[in-house]
Amino acid sequence: MLTTKQKTLRKFWYAVMPVHRLNDGPKPFRLLGEDIVLFLDAAGRPAALKDRCCHRTAKLSKGWCEKGTLVCGYHGWAYDRGGEVVKVPQVSSEPVESGFSTPAYHCEERYGYAWVALEDPIQPIFEIPEENDPGFRRIFQFYDEWKTAPLRMMENSFDNAHFSFVHRATFGQPDQPKPQRYDIAETDYGFYAASTVEVKNPPEAHRVTGTSDPVTSRKMVNHWYLPFSRRMDMEYPSGLRHIIINCATPIDDGRIQLMQLLYRNDTEKDCPTQILIDWDWKITFEDKEVLESTDPDATIDISRKVEAHMASDRPGIIMRRRLLELLRAHGEDEVTDARA
Repeated sequence: MLTTKQKTLRKFWYAVMPVHRLNDGPKPFRLLGEDIVLFLDAAGRPAALKDRCCHRTAKLSKGWCEKGTLVCGYHGWAYDRGGEVVKVPQVSSEPVESGFSTPAYHCEERYGYAWVALEDPIQPIFEIPEENDPGFRRIFQFYDEWKTAPLRMMENSFDNAHFSFVHRATFGQPDQPKPQRYDIAETDYGFYAASTVEVKNPPEAHRVTGTSDPVTSRKMVNHWYLPFSRRMDMEYPSGLRHIIINCATPIDDGRIQLMQLLYRNDTEKDCPTQILIDWDWKITFEDKEVLESTDPDATIDISRKVEAHMASDRPGIIMRRRLLELLRAHGEDEVTDARA
């Protein structure tokens, strides 16, 4: 599926970058093939505009912030968060109602990130209950560019069959290739999927899992949020919960930015942040390597490719069907796939 060709995908929220990155000035980003710029307004809230000055088309991301406005570095025209030009220094040193503007996008801060929707969103940003729970800590793990499709990353997230092979150097058990089935319930926002898997527990993971047993179990309660976000809530017999939040933000048709947050019901003393970052990155890098070796697109219509060859494919099949239904419900009868 070519994400930039599906207009409905512009109506969802995507995690773009940590808000603290904007403290030293505006930053560019490409979302669904569109160049945008993010900056902080006078109240310290993130804002997003088209990265193009309406005057001489210079990139606004080359400018700077001044009193909560974004100043173009070419002629000094200043924009507010709504995209309106509020200062033209060649006319007046004071704020003006110029009547000029550049497109502005929906932008909100949630969970320490700036989230952007290019058009009026049809769903809110999903809730993370642990965000306001004093029993949990939030850890920024990474945001990283991957050369793959967001759908391909999402379906891989729910594919238990790859654990024994892709993750054989970390938690996968090569001698246990048969995947556990998911209990799946479809929801308004996507689906809920739960399973319990046995995982290898090497010494470097002992503080992550809370046990030194060579093999432990992982109760997984997963949620998929349309179109490209997921929550993976892993609970170990030790009582530790390891909750990973991902948003596969489409940059263009061949790239995504993968954002990952972690919530843990322990303390820095129990398991230092760097251990958690290093362990999860090691696992995620295994996924990155294999996904970047696949086609950069992902065919959404499963009738076009042989996919349903084992029970572990069920989440991916549901995911593709729900996306296809979503697009068609919003008038997109033709889904543009790069390879059919």
